[in-house]
Amino acid sequence: MAKKNNTKSTFAKDINIKNRRATFDYAIGDTYTAGVVLTGTEIKSIRMGKASLVDTYCYVHNGEVWIKNMYIAEYFYGTYNNHTERHDRKLLLTKREIERIEKANAEPGVTIVPLRLFISQRGYAKIVIGIGRGKKEYDKRQSLKERDDKRSMARAMMKR
Repeated sequence: MAKKNNTKSTFAKDINIKNRRATFDYAIGDTYTAGVVLTGTEIKSIRMGKASLVDTYCYVHNGEVWIKNMYIAEYFYGTYNNHTERHDRKLLLTKREIERIEKANAEPGVTIVPLRLFISQRGYAKIVIGIGRGKKEYDKRQSLKERDDKRSMARAMMKR
């Protein structure tokens, strides 16, 4: 009898696409993990790592959360069934989560920002979204200063 391997499944090939700009531009509050409604060629492209969250945002419309402007490259082996690269995609969240997101988004200066796209253990595409409040310019400078300080401290520890 063969042993089961407790490592990640073959579907989760360490696909972890991040929106690095989001944490720089926004102070992230609550985060939610949502499923994404995709077609066959879209999930194949994501599994190949051909997606981007740059200039992407989410919005609530008719009690549903949608992600806008997410780039997923066309699948190379796709035929006439291939998808368009940028179009609105529906996010799968519970009704309670959607109500919380909608309430938070009603406040001025708050937006719903996608933070990370990954493949789950079961092979599904999941996206982590956060409620972000825009940072001021001085907050961004402070973030840069803290990051530089962490790097210099890490270098000093490495020399020891």
